[in-house]
Amino acid sequence: MATLPLITRLIWVCIVAIASIIPSVAQAACTGVVAGGPRLVRLAAAGPEGGVSITFLGHASFLIESPAGVRIVTDYNDSIRAPVTPDIVTMNNAHPTHYSESVEPGVKYILRGWDPAGGVATHRLEYRDVRIHNVPTNVRELGGTRYNGNSIFVFDVADLCIAHLGHLHHTLTPSHLADLGAIDVVMVPVDGAWTLNQEDMIEVLRQIKPKIVIPMHIFTQATFDKFLTKIGDLYALRRAGGRTVILTRSELPEKAEILVIPSG
Repeated sequence: MATLPLITRLIWVCIVAIASIIPSVAQAACTGVVAGGPRLVRLAAAGPEGGVSITFLGHASFLIESPAGVRIVTDYNDSIRAPVTPDIVTMNNAHPTHYSESVEPGVKYILRGWDPAGGVATHRLEYRDVRIHNVPTNVRELGGTRYNGNSIFVFDVADLCIAHLGHLHHTLTPSHLADLGAIDVVMVPVDGAWTLNQEDMIEVLRQIKPKIVIPMHIFTQATFDKFLTKIGDLYALRRAGGRTVILTRSELPEKAEILVIPSG
């Protein structure tokens, strides 16, 4: 009986510690749900109400448009710009084709995937019908590793969780996966050299388990064809007829797909 207060105190300490951890994990995860069932991806020039529009601008840049009209450009840079001014831009700085120091007037939020001061970039933005958070990863550089130099950006929009892997250089840890949450759509670099080699990038896709994979960071057709061959046993291949696709959660495919969108 004399030890009961001590045991009680220990239990209370454990409860407090667990409570302090759980909210951070829950807040970090995307709130969307990976859908199942016999469904198809709609390929169109304009989306149905509730769908998200994705336009491949080129290299690693996409224009994402929410049902409420929020416009986002990924890996915003000086070489590739959208035909409209985005509300939000995300960037990574492995190379100049992934960021810009001259953001056009009218952009409301600039989300950098690295901390210019050398710390860890942390973003958690809610704007109208869009929620965005980032998951920092590392970048290999000559002579070593730049920790937290890249970010995977996760877009919670139209009841879908969309992840843009940025300039990813390594496979993911359990902590990364917990912070990502359940991902429906992944934009993945497939060059196999400047980012992660193709075998390990396919392992990243095995880790994330998305329903739709959208290739980006494509340098040569030969290298891209190698990627499609390597991943062919895991994903059905679908080719979009134009640069813009409309995705809805209710129409996610039953079998995971690699969705090839032309950039021009």
